Amino acid sequence: MTSFDQAGSAPRPQSLMLSFFGIHVLGRDTALSSSSLIDVFARAGITEEAVRSTLTRMVKRGLLERHRRGRKTYFGLTPRAVGVLQEGHDRIWHTGAVNRTWDGTWTLVGFSLPEAWRSERHDLRSRLVWNGFGPLQNGLWVAPGTVNVPEVVAELGLDSYLRVFQGAMAGAPTEARTVLRTAFDVEAIAKGYEEFLARWGADADAPDHDDETGALVRQLLLHTDWLGQVRQDPHLPAEHLPEDWPAGRAEQLFQTLARRYDGPARRQAADTLDMITLGAPQE
Repeated sequence: MTSFDQAGSAPRPQSLMLSFFGIHVLGRDTALSSSSLIDVFARAGITEEAVRSTLTRMVKRGLLERHRRGRKTYFGLTPRAVGVLQEGHDRIWHTGAVNRTWDGTWTLVGFSLPEAWRSERHDLRSRLVWNGFGPLQNGLWVAPGTVNVPEVVAELGLDSYLRVFQGAMAGAPTEARTVLRTAFDVEAIAKGYEEFLARWGADADAPDHDDETGALVRQLLLHTDWLGQVRQDPHLPAEHLPEDWPAGRAEQLFQTLARRYDGPARRQAADTLDMITLGAPQE
């Protein structure tokens, strides 16, 4: 079942793979065999061909590295992937979905790139969106809070084309709520949380999943779906959002289901995954 229970985009195999490694490998010096990954992902409706091509692409992108043990191939995380997954873990479990601690600070990034630099412009905008920025007007992007822009644009080679400002930038007659609604699609963000609640609400009322009911797959789909939601949310300050903002309810549902699936899913993983400890002597 690669699609979610109700209307919503089917998760991409790479998103599922990253989530799976984030749950079962992050923080451990281990690697998983391709055969056991094929077995697990088959339960989620992902074909062997799709798993193999996803693993190959992730190796080429520097997210996974291969390890040979006899005739078997295992895949472990690269330092780059560890950074990506740790950021996602922190976003879910530490930062949270509701921003109740905003101090009124904004980070603004202004840029003007040569017209022919379409690829560079796309890469810069993608990095900004990923890190909570929205377009306030042409060439001027804004994010609530203090953002480490040099870290965001690292390796793009565009520092000399950027102008970065931080502080309480919203002054009369501009209000913070106006900035949010200009730079971000607030309604679409809220809709994403509402759809998450609709997709997973029935699971909260269902009996607990045991080892035979697919907790491993449900856990994978849940984490992938939730991370997708919070990554689309630039952590907008709660004080300037509608009182019925759904992020808190959605986060509570995620945490409830994540705790429910954790034990059964880990038992299934222990029975299913072929795992090696990296750095250990080879037999």
